[in-house]
Amino acid sequence: MANKKSWQLLLKLALSLGALAYVLSKIDLPQLASTLKGLDLWFLLGALIAFNLSKIVSSVRLNRFFKAIGLDLEEAEALRLYYIGMFYNLFLPGGIGGDGYKIYLLNRHREAKAKTLVAATLLDRISGLASLLFFAGILFLFSRYAALYPWMKPLDWLGLLLVFPMTWLLYRGGFRSVFFSTALLGGATQLLQLLSAWLLALSLGMEQHLVEVLTLFLLSSVAAVLPLSIGGVGIREFVFLYGFELIGLPAAKGVAFSMLFFLITALSSFLGIFLRHGLERNGDLRSSRDD
Repeated sequence: MANKKSWQLLLKLALSLGALAYVLSKIDLPQLASTLKGLDLWFLLGALIAFNLSKIVSSVRLNRFFKAIGLDLEEAEALRLYYIGMFYNLFLPGGIGGDGYKIYLLNRHREAKAKTLVAATLLDRISGLASLLFFAGILFLFSRYAALYPWMKPLDWLGLLLVFPMTWLLYRGGFRSVFFSTALLGGATQLLQLLSAWLLALSLGMEQHLVEVLTLFLLSSVAAVLPLSIGGVGIREFVFLYGFELIGLPAAKGVAFSMLFFLITALSSFLGIFLRHGLERNGDLRSSRDD
């Protein structure tokens, strides 16, 4: 089993590096360097702040699911756990390593049942994905991609109408009591993510193509969730490469945007390793039996 997981990790690492190498071979590297050189650092800082605000809201949303299964975490404690999960998600395939680590900690120290923790964590993922798809669908309708693919408009409208009712059907038992609050928090999370992407686009001087950039940003976020790469590296850049080429925009700018967003994610996620050490040193997440 360990060998199988090692091979899967190596394959996904190879896919990430291969996709990234392919993308870099297809763009104008001097233009990429020029784009990064002209970066507005104040807008970049704003993008970093907005990204972390989105993660704070995401932590509150996840904690709503935990409370639905009777797990009472303080918001500060839940936020610390969330950032620790982000650190593991950054480096493990498919972004699920951090979820597994959170489940392990809560199962061990809070004696919460693994089955209910998995259900809460999975619904949190689904809730976030529903909001992501909803906003991606709205942006698509106002983007130049809608003109390129008019046959997709009816499907887009259908998806917009069904995404939340279909999500509601997946909520069972006590989880339905938190459907509306988690849906609203999921929407707030994605709006903050879009704010981060908007500020990042402004830092690169891409204000004339904001709708297309934000559409691709959300679509690349969906693609990055798939268990195909390490932290979405290579996959996001691939989406931006072809998305920009479709509408005749310089692909180097799209790739620069994708790389900088990964940098923002990485910088934010590295907080998790310091919080992890603090958690182990201070003995947080102790069960009531240990108090």
